[in-house]
Amino acid sequence: MRRALHALAVLAALTAAACGNPPDKELQQAQRAIDAARAAGADRFSPTEFTAAQEALARAKDAVAQRDYRLALNHALDARERAQAATKDAAARKAAARRTAERALGGVGDAVAEARSRLKTAETAHAPTTELLTARDAIADAESAVQKARTVFDGGDYPAATEASARITARMREISHDLEASTAAPASRRRAGPRKK
Repeated sequence: MRRALHALAVLAALTAAACGNPPDKELQQAQRAIDAARAAGADRFSPTEFTAAQEALARAKDAVAQRDYRLALNHALDARERAQAATKDAAARKAAARRTAERALGGVGDAVAEARSRLKTAETAHAPTTELLTARDAIADAESAVQKARTVFDGGDYPAATEASARITARMREISHDLEASTAAPASRRRAGPRKK
């Protein structure tokens, strides 16, 4: 039914265009649809469809300049449809990206907490000072980076927040691993006792 109504609308518009008038109304509708798509983040979250809509509108304007109003109308209608599709696609992709970023930020919080816990254990076990200092600096840097990632998230740049969170998480896991190893080493030396001469 929707396709049938669309076909009738296109037919009516083509009839009007055949009379020699530029499709100003359709061009404006296409531009508004593209503006709405951009506002919805389609240029970032649905770039292929968004770019196709822009290109279709550009072709429509070129056709108007050539006084080929029927072709201009076809391109204008195509631009509007592509822009509307880009808006819907962007909304779905943006929601998915937000969920992914939320999970990533939750994971980085757990990774920082784990690194802090490992650091306390390493301090109690009198791990090498250089390793403790490295871990403290890395955790402080990570906490600062998490705040920046949350700011980026609040700004709506979910892919960047996800990427930053992944980097921080990887670094915290590395620190936790190193601290665990440094904590185990003194303990194993104590169990072995002093070497005999």
